Amino acid sequence: MLDLRFVPRALRHLDETSAEVVACGIYRDERPLSGLAGLLDWRLAGRLSRLAQQGFLLGEVGELLAVPVRPRLPFDKLLVAGLGPRGAFGDATFRKVLERTMSALEGLHVKKAVVELPGRGDEAITAERAAEILLDLIGDDERDALTFVEDPSDQQRIEKHAQDRRRSALRADHAGR
Repeated sequence: MLDLRFVPRALRHLDETSAEVVACGIYRDERPLSGLAGLLDWRLAGRLSRLAQQGFLLGEVGELLAVPVRPRLPFDKLLVAGLGPRGAFGDATFRKVLERTMSALEGLHVKKAVVELPGRGDEAITAERAAEILLDLIGDDERDALTFVEDPSDQQRIEKHAQDRRRSALRADHAGR
């Protein structure tokens, strides 16, 4: 069973979270940056904004950029994923970006990561829908430590959705016997 862990979207909470990598997304057509990217950009004195302004970080779907962030953040790296244009963001983009991010974390041999689910920084996808796709993608696979960035009320909604899904699966399992 996947153990869901959460941290609120606030720098003081992130500073207290032990992880090697923090991952977030940016839209191609949204400046200033929003969500976790905007918060981290502030802590990094506008470094992400400068990379975007210079055309080094575009925000295209499929784009990934790893940036060293110590000593300004307690993580070794920041992984920024492109979310494409804000108006075109949907389930397919969420799934593609999440798959790409998880694959990159695996390729980097990351043991602990803090992840803002794609589109969650500005509610482009509901907490329940994000949880559904996340659980479909990861399943009950025991990953190393993944901590998701969510506000407390959305954290509760995701946890409830995951519990409801587990109950439904158990009922279906028992009915099939």
